[in-house]
Amino acid sequence: MSRDTVQGFVTPDEYISAGRVSMLNTAGNLVQLDLADVKAIHFVRDFTESGELTRKTFASRPRTDGLWVKLEFKDTETLEGLLPNDLNQLAAEGYLLTPPDTRGNIQRIFVPKTALNHISVISVIGGVKSAAARKTPTAQEKLFQE
Repeated sequence: MSRDTVQGFVTPDEYISAGRVSMLNTAGNLVQLDLADVKAIHFVRDFTESGELTRKTFASRPRTDGLWVKLEFKDTETLEGLLPNDLNQLAAEGYLLTPPDTRGNIQRIFVPKTALNHISVISVIGGVKSAAARKTPTAQEKLFQE
Protein backbone atom coordinates (compact mmCIF):
# COMPACT_ATOMS: atom_id res chain seq x y z
CA MET A 1 0.00 0.00 0.00
CA SER A 2 3.04 2.29 0.34
CA ARG A 3 3.70 2.02 -3.43
CA ASP A 4 6.95 0.10 -2.87
CA THR A 5 7.45 -2.82 -5.25
CA VAL A 6 9.02 -6.19 -4.60
CA GLN A 7 10.01 -8.34 -7.54
CA GLY A 8 10.03 -12.09 -7.18
CA PHE A 9 8.57 -15.45 -7.99
CA VAL A 10 5.54 -17.18 -6.47
CA THR A 11 4.09 -20.65 -6.70
CA PRO A 12 0.80 -20.04 -8.53
CA ASP A 13 -1.30 -22.36 -6.35
CA GLU A 14 0.26 -21.66 -2.95
CA TYR A 15 1.48 -18.07 -2.77
CA ILE A 16 -1.11 -17.04 -0.15
CA SER A 17 -1.47 -18.83 3.17
CA ALA A 18 -2.50 -17.69 6.63
CA GLY A 19 -2.92 -14.07 5.51
CA ARG A 20 0.60 -13.81 4.13
CA VAL A 21 2.13 -13.76 0.64
CA SER A 22 5.20 -15.99 0.25
CA MET A 23 7.62 -15.34 -2.59
CA LEU A 24 11.25 -15.71 -3.61
CA ASN A 25 12.79 -12.35 -4.44
CA THR A 26 15.18 -12.00 -7.39
CA ALA A 27 18.14 -12.61 -5.05
CA GLY A 28 16.65 -16.01 -4.07
CA ASN A 29 15.57 -15.08 -0.54
CA LEU A 30 12.17 -16.03 0.89
CA VAL A 31 10.06 -12.93 1.50
CA GLN A 32 6.75 -12.99 3.35
CA LEU A 33 4.41 -10.01 3.30
CA ASP A 34 1.20 -9.45 5.22
CA LEU A 35 -1.71 -9.53 2.80
CA ALA A 36 -3.13 -6.43 4.52
CA ASP A 37 -0.04 -4.48 3.35
CA VAL A 38 -0.38 -5.56 -0.30
CA LYS A 39 -2.32 -3.47 -2.82
CA ALA A 40 -1.90 -5.82 -5.78
CA ILE A 41 0.25 -8.65 -7.08
CA HIS A 42 1.14 -8.26 -10.74
CA PHE A 43 1.96 -11.42 -12.67
CA VAL A 44 4.32 -10.20 -15.39
CA ARG A 45 5.97 -11.66 -18.47
CA ASP A 46 9.36 -10.12 -17.75
CA PHE A 47 10.96 -8.16 -14.90
CA THR A 48 12.98 -5.96 -17.26
CA GLU A 49 9.88 -4.25 -18.66
CA SER A 50 7.74 -1.77 -16.77
CA GLY A 51 5.52 -3.21 -14.06
CA GLU A 52 3.00 -0.40 -14.52
CA LEU A 53 -0.32 -0.76 -16.28
CA THR A 54 -0.51 1.04 -19.61
CA ARG A 55 -4.32 1.15 -19.46
CA LYS A 56 -6.58 0.87 -16.40
CA THR A 57 -9.91 0.81 -18.23
CA PHE A 58 -11.23 -1.02 -21.27
CA ALA A 59 -11.42 1.08 -24.44
CA SER A 60 -14.50 -0.89 -25.54
CA ARG A 61 -16.52 -3.88 -24.40
CA PRO A 62 -14.18 -6.84 -23.68
CA ARG A 63 -14.35 -9.80 -26.05
CA THR A 64 -13.35 -12.46 -23.53
CA ASP A 65 -16.03 -14.19 -21.44
CA GLY A 66 -16.23 -13.25 -17.78
CA LEU A 67 -17.38 -10.59 -15.36
CA TRP A 68 -16.33 -7.08 -16.33
CA VAL A 69 -15.64 -5.41 -12.98
CA LYS A 70 -14.51 -2.06 -11.66
CA LEU A 71 -12.36 -2.02 -8.53
CA GLU A 72 -11.99 1.00 -6.27
CA PHE A 73 -8.94 0.82 -4.02
CA LYS A 74 -8.67 2.40 -0.58
CA ASP A 75 -6.45 5.14 -2.07
CA THR A 76 -9.36 5.96 -4.50
CA GLU A 77 -7.51 4.60 -7.54
CA THR A 78 -9.76 2.62 -9.89
CA LEU A 79 -9.05 -0.35 -12.13
CA GLU A 80 -11.20 -2.37 -14.51
CA GLY A 81 -10.63 -6.02 -15.27
CA LEU A 82 -12.20 -9.36 -16.11
CA LEU A 83 -12.97 -11.98 -13.49
CA PRO A 84 -13.83 -15.57 -14.41
CA ASN A 85 -17.57 -16.22 -14.25
CA ASP A 86 -16.96 -19.33 -12.15
CA LEU A 87 -17.36 -19.51 -8.37
CA ASN A 88 -14.80 -22.33 -8.18
CA GLN A 89 -12.07 -19.93 -9.34
CA LEU A 90 -12.75 -17.19 -6.77
CA ALA A 91 -10.35 -17.06 -3.83
CA ALA A 92 -11.45 -16.13 -0.32
CA GLU A 93 -8.55 -13.67 0.05
CA GLY A 94 -9.13 -11.64 -3.11
CA TYR A 95 -9.66 -11.50 -6.85
CA LEU A 96 -7.45 -12.75 -9.69
CA LEU A 97 -8.35 -10.69 -12.74
CA THR A 98 -7.22 -10.07 -16.28
CA PRO A 99 -6.21 -6.43 -16.88
CA PRO A 100 -7.58 -4.33 -19.77
CA ASP A 101 -4.32 -4.45 -21.76
CA THR A 102 -3.58 -8.15 -22.32
CA ARG A 103 -0.74 -7.36 -24.73
CA GLY A 104 1.23 -5.49 -22.08
CA ASN A 105 3.75 -6.88 -19.63
CA ILE A 106 1.15 -7.59 -16.91
CA GLN A 107 -0.80 -10.78 -17.61
CA ARG A 108 -2.86 -11.13 -14.41
CA ILE A 109 -3.41 -9.12 -11.23
CA PHE A 110 -4.33 -10.46 -7.80
CA VAL A 111 -6.07 -7.86 -5.65
CA PRO A 112 -6.63 -8.66 -1.96
CA LYS A 113 -10.07 -7.83 -0.61
CA THR A 114 -8.39 -5.81 2.15
CA ALA A 115 -7.05 -3.32 -0.45
CA LEU A 116 -10.49 -2.45 -1.81
CA ASN A 117 -13.21 0.01 -0.87
CA HIS A 118 -15.67 -1.23 -3.46
CA ILE A 119 -16.06 -3.68 -6.34
CA SER A 120 -18.86 -3.45 -8.89
CA VAL A 121 -19.86 -5.60 -11.84
CA ILE A 122 -20.19 -3.56 -15.01
CA SER A 123 -21.38 -6.37 -17.25
CA VAL A 124 -21.49 -10.13 -17.74
CA ILE A 125 -19.68 -10.98 -20.95
CA GLY A 126 -20.61 -14.20 -22.75
CA GLY A 127 -22.00 -17.04 -20.69
CA VAL A 128 -23.82 -20.27 -21.31
CA LYS A 129 -27.01 -20.04 -23.29
CA SER A 130 -29.92 -22.14 -22.08
CA ALA A 131 -31.17 -25.08 -24.14
CA ALA A 132 -34.40 -23.20 -24.89
CA ALA A 133 -32.47 -20.24 -26.31
CA ARG A 134 -30.35 -22.50 -28.54
CA LYS A 135 -33.38 -24.39 -29.92
CA THR A 136 -34.72 -22.84 -33.08
CA PRO A 137 -38.37 -23.40 -33.91
CA THR A 138 -38.92 -25.40 -37.10
CA ALA A 139 -42.51 -24.41 -37.80
CA GLN A 140 -45.36 -22.42 -36.34
CA GLU A 141 -47.31 -24.50 -33.84
CA LYS A 142 -51.06 -24.61 -34.24
CA LEU A 143 -53.00 -23.25 -31.32
CA PHE A 144 -56.42 -24.60 -32.27
CA GLN A 145 -57.34 -27.93 -33.79
CA GLU A 146 -59.87 -27.88 -36.67
